[in-house]
Amino acid sequence: MEKNYLQHFLYPSSLFVSREPYVIKTILGSCVAVCLWDKKLKFGGVNHYMLPNWNGNDLASPKYGNIAIDKLLERMLGLGSNIKDIQAKIFGGGELLERGTGNSTLIGERNIRVARLMLEERNIQIIASSTGGRRGRKILFFSDTGEVRHKFLEKKVY
Repeated sequence: MEKNYLQHFLYPSSLFVSREPYVIKTILGSCVAVCLWDKKLKFGGVNHYMLPNWNGNDLASPKYGNIAIDKLLERMLGLGSNIKDIQAKIFGGGELLERGTGNSTLIGERNIRVARLMLEERNIQIIASSTGGRRGRKILFFSDTGEVRHKFLEKKVY
């Protein structure tokens, strides 16, 4: 029998970290979620960003991957983590829009790339990922174990 977890739904452009056991849920399309877990202190957190890089205009928010990843890492370190004990899992970055709709920017692919580059630059090992493709994902991150459960979402055609 599973323990009774506190639950948190993670909306786009946000992040959540807790030393208490939580199950953090989110839904991803072209957005990416980076899950960080401290294997020594046994806690973690997740971000959910929409665009790869903040360009200096408007607010530097977790809407942007380069901001969201640094903010998530900052929160982990603020709660006592050592960067050498942190592992990462990456989810999302699907291309859900049909090609030829004028969207040649491949936001999902760029979102994945920024996560991989930033984690590599910070020497954070990526131990699992489910990225790209043509479908969305629902993920559940268990903050006390680092476990992620995910399932693909079927695309609705109207």
